Amino acid sequence: MQGTTRSCITESERGTEMTENIEVFKHNSIRIKAMCGNLYIDPFELEECPKDAACIFITHDHYDHFSPKDIEKAACADTILVVPEKMEAKARTVQDLVGKIVTVKPGTFHEIGGLEVETVPAYNIMKPFHPKKAGWVGYVLHVNGKRIYAAGDIDAIREAAAVKCDVALVPIGGFYTMDAKKAAELINAMHPSVAIPVHYGAIVGKPEDAEVFAQNVKAPIRTEIKIKF
Repeated sequence: MQGTTRSCITESERGTEMTENIEVFKHNSIRIKAMCGNLYIDPFELEECPKDAACIFITHDHYDHFSPKDIEKAACADTILVVPEKMEAKARTVQDLVGKIVTVKPGTFHEIGGLEVETVPAYNIMKPFHPKKAGWVGYVLHVNGKRIYAAGDIDAIREAAAVKCDVALVPIGGFYTMDAKKAAELINAMHPSVAIPVHYGAIVGKPEDAEVFAQNVKAPIRTEIKIKF
């Protein structure tokens, strides 16, 4: 399933323009085509070996987000690998696969490879899987004049609700993150133009969770379902 929307035609057309350069492969694995090159977020179980990444952004060090074999598939000699500061030692295990490693802290602004990047704290509220003290991050990427937010593994945290963006990619699978209804509540509070659900249908969550999410996101926010099953 792909391309589910909840909005009027004008907003739908505008939303398509914002997201036609965004692909979601599986789980939280994302590729964004930008003027500075292809940007990957948490590449995981890639079916191809494109070796075309300008930058690879890692949200945290769990195996389904930091996957050396998939970094190798996406990276080339000039790739910049961006990771949370507290996982720098783990990132060094793949330094031969990339051209450069950049570390970041939550709540900071950077210019990386010609791209403006903001980091947002990423953590659970009542769950032990993603503690705030770990220093993990989501990313707001300034791409083609739009602000694209890839949240990483979060609950409906206040820092995410405060993000101003055009497109928001948020986890909906539950257990390790918020579920589809909580994610929709967060999106309604954030009010981006477009919401894209991720982190469901593989390790956690069901494909049907995307429909639950879309049904609970309020117009005029457009919901676009990118993962194919």
